[in-house]
Amino acid sequence: MALSFANPYPSRHKLLEIRARLQSADPRKMRTNSPSVVTVKMGDIDGDGIKDNVFLTANKTPYSPFWKDITLVVQNGRTHKYDHITFKNNSGYNPTLFLGDFTGKKGDDILVVIDTGGSGGTIYAYIFSYINGQIRQIFDSDAFNEAYKYDVTYENQYKAKVISYHLKEKFILDLTYKGKDYLSEIYNPQGMLKDPINGWVNPLAALYPVDINRDGIFELAAHQRIAGRYNADSLGEVQTVLKWNGQVFAPERQTVGTFGGEI
Repeated sequence: MALSFANPYPSRHKLLEIRARLQSADPRKMRTNSPSVVTVKMGDIDGDGIKDNVFLTANKTPYSPFWKDITLVVQNGRTHKYDHITFKNNSGYNPTLFLGDFTGKKGDDILVVIDTGGSGGTIYAYIFSYINGQIRQIFDSDAFNEAYKYDVTYENQYKAKVISYHLKEKFILDLTYKGKDYLSEIYNPQGMLKDPINGWVNPLAALYPVDINRDGIFELAAHQRIAGRYNADSLGEVQTVLKWNGQVFAPERQTVGTFGGEI
């Protein structure tokens, strides 16, 4: 795929060497320490009207979908020079790219999402923007997780309370959809808790670009799963809409969604 570009990454000479090695190599002895191009997209990153090439490169783990040393590479379409950007969390599954305008400036911004592979279904996510002649990171999932803190507490009468400290809001979940077997384990016949129970909100599980206002500028829809007594005991989901305010992605609104039960 890279050879099809007018100015491919790595160099055409290097790509031809790699292709020749792959064609002649014994599959059982192939080297696995050379970075591969995982995905590539084209967009105008610096706003000069010329398309740039945007790559994710990484090292593939043999016999596994796990990628290591994931790196963002941006080739300037005008100068053909490369920027290599590394991540704090640079290993995981299914690394993907999305190009779109999150900041309202001229040109595309870059969203990178990587599945962690953890039991909570969490992700690493980063957004980069071309600012003052440089590609700068403007969103980091670790910073988001650190800023958005919650308390989840089971309450009497088949309810759970979610406190969102960042937005200073309270949400009440109705747990009756969980069914009699679930509820009878933790509530007495009068609907009173047998013992105190606390749940938690997992780190970021999904980050979707959505143009809510249909103005050509994307907001971010961030999703975090609410866990009850254990991680597989899902109570619902915290959904936060973030919008760039010129300095950071600030929350526009936050809601909590619950699952439906049988009628």
